[in-house]
Amino acid sequence: MTGSVRLPSRRSRPLTPTARVRRLRRRITLLFALTSAVGLVAMAAWAVRADDVRWRDQMDRTMSADTNWALGLLETDEDGRLDAGVLLDTAGTACPPLHLLSVARDARRIAPADLAVEHAPREPCLTVGGAAVRRAAAAAVNADEERSLDGRTTTGEPVRLFALPFYPPEAEEDARPQGALVTVADTAAQQADHRRLAWRVTGGCALLVCLSALVGHLLSGRAVRPALEALDRQESFLADAAHDLRTPAASLRTLAETALRGDTDSTDVHRRTLRLAEGMGSLVDGLLTRARLMSGTAVLAVEPLRLDQLVEAVVEDAPTDGHRVTVEAREAVVVADPDLVRRAVANLVGNALVHGHAPGAPAEVEVTVAADGPSTTVTVEDAGPGLPPEVAGALFDRFRSGSRSTGLGLSIASWVAHAHGGSLTTGPGRRGGARFVLRLPSGERPSAEG
Repeated sequence: MTGSVRLPSRRSRPLTPTARVRRLRRRITLLFALTSAVGLVAMAAWAVRADDVRWRDQMDRTMSADTNWALGLLETDEDGRLDAGVLLDTAGTACPPLHLLSVARDARRIAPADLAVEHAPREPCLTVGGAAVRRAAAAAVNADEERSLDGRTTTGEPVRLFALPFYPPEAEEDARPQGALVTVADTAAQQADHRRLAWRVTGGCALLVCLSALVGHLLSGRAVRPALEALDRQESFLADAAHDLRTPAASLRTLAETALRGDTDSTDVHRRTLRLAEGMGSLVDGLLTRARLMSGTAVLAVEPLRLDQLVEAVVEDAPTDGHRVTVEAREAVVVADPDLVRRAVANLVGNALVHGHAPGAPAEVEVTVAADGPSTTVTVEDAGPGLPPEVAGALFDRFRSGSRSTGLGLSIASWVAHAHGGSLTTGPGRRGGARFVLRLPSGERPSAEG
């Protein structure tokens, strides 16, 4: 019976560091939007509620003033019965509609049915059912104070009912209300304004939440950008290290296997092994320097520097191996890091010695140091085949050079130039080869960090 190997599902696969950082950004954006939404919704609810209370209170004050004025016109006869004659003769009770209700029987708690309608307008501008009027009056009598409530007309229009209790003349403090005056006001316009405000506030909140989400996305992007850049630099460093060390490591293994078999002279094997070890050490040193420059952790130990003397020393130490290097240097002083500038110049000269000549022919390299206004330039020019058009635009990127090798030296030289506030440019030379110009600012102290 054969077993089957179960592959891990896509969901169970671990996320890469970059994917985790991007997921963190989405979560930060969502949290920012949710926090803003909660605050905005709370403020919107408070604003809508405040507007609702405001227009109702304003209407109640107006209706209270009208009802109290009408209450002043209400009289009683000698027998203590209500006399609405003065009220009816003085005030029109049809608009706003004014209803007069009295308590029909004495009870601890008055029900709407216990109220008798003493007066109701015959042709009111707002027709409200009698049950609603009695309910408002009963609420005011039982509470022993003015009351208001919402209702609707017989045609379904929204209205506000206001009831004011009244007492018999010369009544004692603990006397029960004798009845209530009820007035009605149309609230269609106020409620329409309130609904428009609610919709505007809702739309504004939705827009602000979207804007908040966008701002949160941008801010979270800025927050995680250093982490993403650090991860990118780490991946670049690992890729560079793997790419550059794979070939010499394989050569070392081949030499070790050859030495074990005894197929060649041990002295030659040792010599070749030493060269490979020196080359690997130089590669590792270059990789670490480039990683420090890219991460911004390389601190520039700047000091006044005779650039012409430094270039002459670099050319003197360069392994020419039959090639010819000429130097034309004028006195030039820059404020820079000597070690980094020396590495940049050495990389440019070494690149010209390796790639600046035809196969089998010696290289002819010219190095010029000159002051050019506010900057000083180091020009390295060869008489080789020149730069292929397909690599000229990305020559200072990793894994790119004229011979399709890693191009790490040119990349480091470019980073050194930019760390000092300068530049590294390339173009065709006067003799058909490549021409590199390293430009460093003079007269100004560069930034302390690259």
